[in-house]
Amino acid sequence: MLIGLLTAIAASICYGTGSVLQAVGSRRAARTTPAAAGVTQHGGPNLSSTAKAAMTWEFIVGTILDFVGFGLGAIAARLLPLFLSQTVISANLVITAVLSVKMLGIRLTRKEWTSIGVVCTALILLATAAGHEGGHHAPAATHWWLLGVTLLIIIGGTVAVRFLGARAAILAGLLSGLAFGALGVGVRILNGIEPFSLAGLLSDPALYAIVVAGAGGMYLHTVALQIGSVNGATAALVVGETVLPGAIGVLWLGDASRPGMAWLAVLGFVLAVTGAVAVAWYGNHGEPEAAAEPEKSSLAGV
Repeated sequence: MLIGLLTAIAASICYGTGSVLQAVGSRRAARTTPAAAGVTQHGGPNLSSTAKAAMTWEFIVGTILDFVGFGLGAIAARLLPLFLSQTVISANLVITAVLSVKMLGIRLTRKEWTSIGVVCTALILLATAAGHEGGHHAPAATHWWLLGVTLLIIIGGTVAVRFLGARAAILAGLLSGLAFGALGVGVRILNGIEPFSLAGLLSDPALYAIVVAGAGGMYLHTVALQIGSVNGATAALVVGETVLPGAIGVLWLGDASRPGMAWLAVLGFVLAVTGAVAVAWYGNHGEPEAAAEPEKSSLAGV
């Protein structure tokens, strides 16, 4: 339990730092893009503009941290109940908010600091109440369903971004969170790990769901960072990344709290998600970029 918890915390730090660096890179690329270039007819970023943002050194370092976070998160998903591992990892929003003060010039209000305190308190409650993780086995049909749903999320999100433009920021963040949640579920039920079997691993649809969810989720999150608030995009990601995987872990994979502490686990889970959303909600109103009207013509839009 302790090793899994420390691993999840390390993954959260990597993801939170990576998000801020990616936001810095995305916005720097946007400021160098002509107003009429790099957008679809509906106002959203096109593939070339997203690729340009991904070539900045800040974005590259942030992506490397994401990969490290992914590895650590995968370990945590195997060692902890999903409602705990995914919630701790999603607390990267706290890291994002704090680092935004220095790297993006954002000033946190008292309400934001209070919300951050709520998230930290909720994580302590969850860690106290969490029991053993459930099993790693799921029927073959579940593996195929996971792949199908993941493809639907990524394809649907890509189409929505192209047609909704700047209005798709929160949706893109939410769908990227659902993709990362699917990734966590895929890691949990992946065949060929214990004991190791290369044939079993390569023949498992969950493996390809993990690949699609990772790549597609990163793309949608990048788009959300380009066209929306970094805190808002990350908060939507938090909701998608925690609620659904946590429910799947409890209902179908056997995750459980300590005896008599189910109420504490539920309270901690609700407080964590609520606090994370509050950090983003209050953070949406204080970013200095919002006041920079000339920059709003670029892809950053914040």
